[in-house]
Amino acid sequence: MFHVKQRPALIEHQGPRNGGISLATRDTICDYEGSDYRTEFWGQGREYEDLAERIALRKLLPPSGERLVEIGAGFGRLADLYGGLRQVILLDPARSMLREAQGRLGRGGRFIYVRGGVHNLPLVNSACDTVVMVRVMHHLRDVPQSLGEIARTLTSGGAFVCEYANKRNIKAIGRYLLRRQEWSPFAPEPVEFAPLHFDFHPDWMAERLREAGLTCERELAVSTFRLPLLKQIVPARVLAALDSALQSAGGRCKLSPSLFLRARAPSKPLQPWSENPFRCPACHSTGLTEEASAMTCQTCGRRWPIDDGIYDFGDP
Repeated sequence: MFHVKQRPALIEHQGPRNGGISLATRDTICDYEGSDYRTEFWGQGREYEDLAERIALRKLLPPSGERLVEIGAGFGRLADLYGGLRQVILLDPARSMLREAQGRLGRGGRFIYVRGGVHNLPLVNSACDTVVMVRVMHHLRDVPQSLGEIARTLTSGGAFVCEYANKRNIKAIGRYLLRRQEWSPFAPEPVEFAPLHFDFHPDWMAERLREAGLTCERELAVSTFRLPLLKQIVPARVLAALDSALQSAGGRCKLSPSLFLRARAPSKPLQPWSENPFRCPACHSTGLTEEASAMTCQTCGRRWPIDDGIYDFGDP
């Protein structure tokens, strides 16, 4: 397993008190800052997983659109799949990951690099017509808060394409039946099998999506053949082709270690298109003025740095 540091971060929670005003608390998030994620994780025999995930995303992504936001974009591994989108925001909490993406994909053009977190997205309401989130959900302690933020930033009928780690997978079922693990893959609640690494039951995740107003319209089973011995003896492209053939049927059984889905945002009043997609994470005002080195909030006065092409809305 690839291990990263944990650090406290400011989390915005919507609570029933004070008329639903958000209450800021401190939580802990995985910190990939300064990590060798691209080489240490993706360079360690995961060609099959990369291929299988790309196949799934091609099946789920809308062919075109105005603005896509990838949450937890990291070093931009999946950015080449977004050719049909006019503008792509790559959002990640780690500056070093965004800097690596910037080095790979270039500055300017249709890619915008943003430091921030899914718990309090620095984006205006209905900012984007597509949100992508892959290999992020398993780090989230407060899934409902994050899904609420995603639903808020999607346009009416916008697409949410995501992946999550499936608790009820074949390997976990086998280990449980053989009494080699204590937690039940059939119990609905999430399991934290390592610090800030969660597996989710499909029924639990479906309920959280419904609560956020997101309607699931397609699910795919991915990485069904994620077994070390099998990956050693069968070429990655062969496994990926087999994976592709089973993804739709497997999406109904939901026994693979990863599940991909596409959900739709509810109908909303049409919002005028905003060339500036940002809002202030501190006070949620949309009155941000862009200067050469910072975005300044006209409501609370907070200055959010622009660090060599990276819009920094993260915690200091």
